[in-house]
Amino acid sequence: MTTLAARVAAPRDLPEPRIEGLTFAPVTVADTPELTALIARVEEADRSPVRTIESEVAEQFAGSWWQLDRDTRIGRDVDGTPRAWIVSECQPSDQRTLRALSSGGVDPLWRGRGVGTALVRWAQARGRQQLADDGRDMLGRVAAYLLDTQTEAARLYERVGYGPLRYYRDMRRPLDRPLPEPPLTPDVQIVPWTPALDEAVRVAHNEAFRDHWGSEPRSAEAWQQHQAMFAPQWSVLAVSEGQVVGYALCGRYEQDWPVKGYRSGYADLIGVLRPWRGQGIAVALLTAVMAACRADGMEYVELEVDTANPSGAHGLYTSLGFEPTTGTVQWGIEI
Repeated sequence: MTTLAARVAAPRDLPEPRIEGLTFAPVTVADTPELTALIARVEEADRSPVRTIESEVAEQFAGSWWQLDRDTRIGRDVDGTPRAWIVSECQPSDQRTLRALSSGGVDPLWRGRGVGTALVRWAQARGRQQLADDGRDMLGRVAAYLLDTQTEAARLYERVGYGPLRYYRDMRRPLDRPLPEPPLTPDVQIVPWTPALDEAVRVAHNEAFRDHWGSEPRSAEAWQQHQAMFAPQWSVLAVSEGQVVGYALCGRYEQDWPVKGYRSGYADLIGVLRPWRGQGIAVALLTAVMAACRADGMEYVELEVDTANPSGAHGLYTSLGFEPTTGTVQWGIEI
């Protein structure tokens, strides 16, 4: 088998996107407020159920693995207003499949002019460079996540060689219904998340998701990257003899509530170590989350599930009263 660097066919030079009326340059920290405003316009046009705020945008680019001058582009019109952006992120902590994940968007006023096609082609080329530059020999993937409402974007990705790789579904559970009664597990305690246990939770997460498609270990730095919306008051752990054997970490996304029309807590990460599965620990964790969110005035608890999750999570959530809402598809090219 050839090496990843040979298979990926990365271009030596990366041509800049060329769109009449737009000038492209790397994203800088100073662009954060204007980029946030552009993202909001795109999310509204795409009927996204979420709204990204400035702290999340700033946090995205905080990782030491970013080379903003090479990994990002933002396009401004003649008045200096940002109208499009694209990024490609490749984390060195990936161990099984090296992933170059792109994200971006085009202002709705600038769609239909070839901007999206130019950005996706740029991101694929940059992603191939990132895979080749890593130097390790493993599987590779260039990919992007799209809402199932982004049908035009999906057709665009398909035209330039991407295909649907995985399907994810958001689910919600109303909290005005009785909560489940989890089975008793005498040697396991459900306890609140604490900073002192956070590193043990990261280690447990990497182990719990080792058998999940598309999941890669998170470094200590990457683990801290998405903390702006973390809700410790809703997050719980399953502990046995001092070992973290399960966890449910939640986020409080107040900016999404007006869009969705209800108040909710979001279970961002849920996992149970393999030797401890099948004992009702996930039910106990989710019940504790639902109780905490309900006590805090939330109307729903939400989560996302890989529809082909090997642990049977989709069926579990359905049995607990979770109902499907929106969906996301990972589009990609396997290398």
